[in-house]
Amino acid sequence: MTSIRVAAAQFTVDDDLSANLKRCLSAIDEAAAGGAQLVVLPEFCNHLSWYRDAEHCWEVSVDISGPWLGDLAASARQHQLHLVVNATVRREPGVITGTSLLYSPAGELLGQSDKQVLMGHENDFLRRAQAVCPVIETPIGRIGMYSCMDGVINETPRGLALRGAQILCNSLNSFAYDEGDLHVPVRAPENRTWVVAANKVGPLIPEYLLEEVSRITNIPVVHLFGAGDSQVVAPDGTVITRADRQTPGVVFADIEPQRADDKTRPDGTDVFASRRPELYAAIAQAPARADLPPGAPEVRAAVYQPESSGQQAIIEVAAVLRSLDPEVSLLVLPELFCFEGAAMNLELAEAEARSQAALERLVGSCREGVAVVTSLLINGRNTGVVLSRSGVLLRQAQLHPCARLGEEHAVGQQMEVLQLAWGRLAVVVGDDALYPETFRLAALAGAEVVAAPIHVIEAWEVETGLPERAAENRLSLVYATRTEVGTSAILGLPTDFTLMTPWESRLFDGNISTPLTVQALPNPGLTIGNVHPAAATNKMVSANTNVLDGRPWHLAEAITTA
Repeated sequence: MTSIRVAAAQFTVDDDLSANLKRCLSAIDEAAAGGAQLVVLPEFCNHLSWYRDAEHCWEVSVDISGPWLGDLAASARQHQLHLVVNATVRREPGVITGTSLLYSPAGELLGQSDKQVLMGHENDFLRRAQAVCPVIETPIGRIGMYSCMDGVINETPRGLALRGAQILCNSLNSFAYDEGDLHVPVRAPENRTWVVAANKVGPLIPEYLLEEVSRITNIPVVHLFGAGDSQVVAPDGTVITRADRQTPGVVFADIEPQRADDKTRPDGTDVFASRRPELYAAIAQAPARADLPPGAPEVRAAVYQPESSGQQAIIEVAAVLRSLDPEVSLLVLPELFCFEGAAMNLELAEAEARSQAALERLVGSCREGVAVVTSLLINGRNTGVVLSRSGVLLRQAQLHPCARLGEEHAVGQQMEVLQLAWGRLAVVVGDDALYPETFRLAALAGAEVVAAPIHVIEAWEVETGLPERAAENRLSLVYATRTEVGTSAILGLPTDFTLMTPWESRLFDGNISTPLTVQALPNPGLTIGNVHPAAATNKMVSANTNVLDGRPWHLAEAITTA
């Protein structure tokens, strides 16, 4: 495979266009000196994303054919490299967009991508994208561009990857630590693409306004600075290089773009070929959720990692249920917990008989008020079940095929949501947890808590994948996996979420949506923690920015057709 060198630059941007241009050119010079063939700059390189009014925003924005961008194009030509720069761009009179632009080594503008999901006050000044972001064929690979909030939710980068992008270039203007920890890196392994992300350091508003804005927004001054964390992430989720949170500079990585054409996991599953576009229609439709009442503020949940396997695991779990803390309302077990391995290692009739025996034993061991979630083999399908003392409350078949369960494994046809006394529960089964579409469907159907009996085989699934799914959808998540391949966890939603409002449970610490995690130890046993169904009602991350209803659903055709 052909290797190329990429670079992500992070630096401070202020309210002086000339000074900002010099910083951009200096970063490009540094990247070129390090041998970079592709350079990505942060979002809003021309001016701070802070405007007195619409006229001011227009004054500090730039023209596509103007001298500000012209000097950057000339720098790309001088150094013979590809350059991604993001700026506020003047369109027709009174219309401004936040736009990523790709320049060629000849200084030619190869393509541009307008921001699809605007954050907070950006909605007051900028027009969001009217068309999908293009995938641009270049001699160094197929490149897609998006910026900041576009990558906090999955649809924009997902669409680019489905249309063939090998390298996703993310320009950021972010003070959020969890953006660099979760949202930026997860987009690489969920799409099996490369991600090159460049963020800012330094104040994100004029320095003389820091104290006043801190008072108005309830954000401590220290967290009104760019969070840095510029990084390059490989298709398997490995962070190849990452900058710190304060220092201007450039980070480099040598990558092989062609690796992004291989969408197979270690078990042989092609995660693009196994997608189910026919099930995703709701993702590309205007939001139309019912006005559902919120669940309980707090619910006690648990995960159990059995020590035994096979028939003995049924006996073990039944004993745990009989002695379970009476305050626990939800218990999640690993996928196919009563089998030594994949259920297909047994004859179908034998596997289904064991599943039925497990079902009956667990129902008989449940106390009043607890719901138990696991998966069993039912009608040839890996089926999530919600059990209680009264019997089976929900059956949710795995929606996506996977190689480890065999090609003959049947799949389900829809996502179900169960109303319980304390809230609305969805079940994500097995490899369905790999697909951002699954959790999006659960959120759109009104789920507040997701229970996931799964089987982890890659590190990214638990390091960034599952926490990010909870964060981007505002869902509590309780997942259980076998201890030999990972550890289970309880991910509760932080009750404070919306910026520019007082936070009651904690002072803002730089993390907007990181779940409150209770991680199981890497050995068998019971782990207990809390989830917060009612907190899922609040999807507003900032003024005019709703992480569910503000998605670019009108530009999501690739998700429902590819």
